Amino acid sequence: MRSAFLATCLGLSLYSNAQVSLPAEGPPAPEPEKDALKFNLNQSGSHYFQFTLSNQTWLRFNESNPGTLVENRVKDNTFDIGLRRTRFQAFGQITDKVFVYFQFGMNNFNSQYNTGNNRKLHAFFHDALGEYKFSKGNQLKVGGGLTIANGLSRFSQPSVSTIMTMDVPVFAQTTVDQTDEFSRKLSVYARGQIGKFDYRFILSDPFPITSSGAAQNGLTNVSNFAQYGHTLQQQGYLIYQFFEHENHTTPYMTGTYLGKKKIFNIAVGGIYQKDAMWHMEIPNPTDTIYEDLKLFAVESFLDMPLSSKQDAISAYAGFFNTDYGKDYLRFNGSMNPANGTSLSAPSAITGHGPTFGNSHPMFGTGKVIYTQVGYLFPENFLKSKSRFMPYASFTHAKYDRLNGKSMEIYNAGINCLINGHRSKFTLDWQNRPTYETSVATGIVKGARKNTVTLQYQIFF
Repeated sequence: MRSAFLATCLGLSLYSNAQVSLPAEGPPAPEPEKDALKFNLNQSGSHYFQFTLSNQTWLRFNESNPGTLVENRVKDNTFDIGLRRTRFQAFGQITDKVFVYFQFGMNNFNSQYNTGNNRKLHAFFHDALGEYKFSKGNQLKVGGGLTIANGLSRFSQPSVSTIMTMDVPVFAQTTVDQTDEFSRKLSVYARGQIGKFDYRFILSDPFPITSSGAAQNGLTNVSNFAQYGHTLQQQGYLIYQFFEHENHTTPYMTGTYLGKKKIFNIAVGGIYQKDAMWHMEIPNPTDTIYEDLKLFAVESFLDMPLSSKQDAISAYAGFFNTDYGKDYLRFNGSMNPANGTSLSAPSAITGHGPTFGNSHPMFGTGKVIYTQVGYLFPENFLKSKSRFMPYASFTHAKYDRLNGKSMEIYNAGINCLINGHRSKFTLDWQNRPTYETSVATGIVKGARKNTVTLQYQIFF
């Protein structure tokens, strides 16, 4: 499949080259591309307003978890077509001091997106914020609104249109669709760049778990987000940049610069919320125990050119200590292609999130190591105008509720960058574990399953 994919991209690129070649006496080369949807508000362009659009289409084959049902029929595997993300952004530097940012769109729209009797799109505002700059440079910006500005990790606030891998490590978006709106919260924040440091501090007002749209379990002996009480959430993130500073226009963090910047940094981040979680005490079920949400990460990111041939490397490694309270474990599968399970006790896993389709234990109390690496081949590789960037990623998690067993997820793939991130194909393979329960030993590992996805992204 990969050979066919590379051949297809190469063929498209060569065909494109043949179509646009001009004789020597032809018209001059066109000017470099401009931001077509950017409108200057003053003569210098320092005040502007800009629109961007992005769309990620997935074609996917998935080996199903045990007991998977699609429309009440058992399916050992599935093929689906979906929109992973469709987004519209509007932002701009309105004055020397004032910046605004809005994002509207939807996520995970496939045939199982809404299996009730309502097929209307669930598009919503992802971001709506205003920001004021208190300094001449980027030393201090203060903003507020609905925003993805987060602590913990760069992948807690990723620029999804510039990521190297086909998808982000979603576990780093720790409360996604539980007490936030697809990782966004109502927040006030301060962020800036001082010397070699890049910082952000956030105070968030989380949504109640009861407004997540999912049915809530009653109080059990394992932790879940508390349904009584309300506290604010404190977040912080600090980066030390060894070379160039990263982009600082929006709170989003770039996935890969494709060799256009020299970036190497280390970072620490954290999220804390008092009494965010609860569980019942055993053996006295009338006692309710409240626990704090405590999340911490340390990470390093490298993204830089390697030679004059315009090849580049991108690499990341992070360690996450995630404390959601006693034995918290949540299953999740990106754009799940299924909608039910035939398993019942004692094989079914009770808890948070669906276990069918492509789900795996994505969030939990424990420790996670995540790493990824990719290489951007030089320009004119295989005599093609397209650029090729293979990558691999690895997730290793030890969640308390998995009885000391580790969980490993492997991804490998390749990008065919027809016009950078503006137009690219990505072919991705994932290998993941499955889980069932045993009366004698609790949660046990089952057979490993594979997923192959072809994505086409447009971003401009």
